[in-house]
Amino acid sequence: MSIKERFGTNLRRARRKAGLTQEEVALLVEMDRGKISNFETGKGTPRLDTLLKLMGALDCRADELVEGLAWRPDPMAYGRWEVGDA
Repeated sequence: MSIKERFGTNLRRARRKAGLTQEEVALLVEMDRGKISNFETGKGTPRLDTLLKLMGALDCRADELVEGLAWRPDPMAYGRWEVGDA
């Protein structure tokens, strides 16, 4: 699972928990439904301002949307993303 896919899984879970459709979330964050769909299917990730709007629309914390994602720096080489199971 990629970073984008994991974020999408987390976003979909938070949206369903809030009892909202993609269309309703899109209206609340002032973007089209297709963009929300792209986030949920792992075809994109939001900018910081959009992440904050999503948190407000879904009444959730950032940690819910980034659950299972971590950056592991390595002083001797390039760091790497770690993606946990959904």
